[in-house]
Amino acid sequence: MKVTGRPEDLGCYWFGDRPYAEAVLAELDGTVAGMALYFYNFSTFLMKPGLYLEDLFVLPHYRRQGVGQALFRYLGQLAVAQGCGRFEWSVLDWNTPAIEFYQRMGADLKPEWQLCRLTGEALQAFGRDD
Repeated sequence: MKVTGRPEDLGCYWFGDRPYAEAVLAELDGTVAGMALYFYNFSTFLMKPGLYLEDLFVLPHYRRQGVGQALFRYLGQLAVAQGCGRFEWSVLDWNTPAIEFYQRMGADLKPEWQLCRLTGEALQAFGRDD
């Protein structure tokens, strides 16, 4: 999937009247080395909020230096501090390095869950009030 948004969209959706997501940056040696983009959801099974990690990115030069682990751990601590019952994210089935990283962090992969998505024209058609 390619990026289709505009930088101006970030201002509206991250810093507008109703922010839809939050981000945390990791610095190493005074330079931004990575970031994690997340938002909150809600579990009716747990009757608690959850924290959903949308993107975890570490610049190639800073990989394997603990930056991703620090971001990941920070979000786990944030989820606990916020009273969340879950900390969740998705990973592509072919992304073996990411899967192994998440498993080292203690995550369970849930193969019984399938991601469902409406985007683009399918979303526009579905959302029309005909």
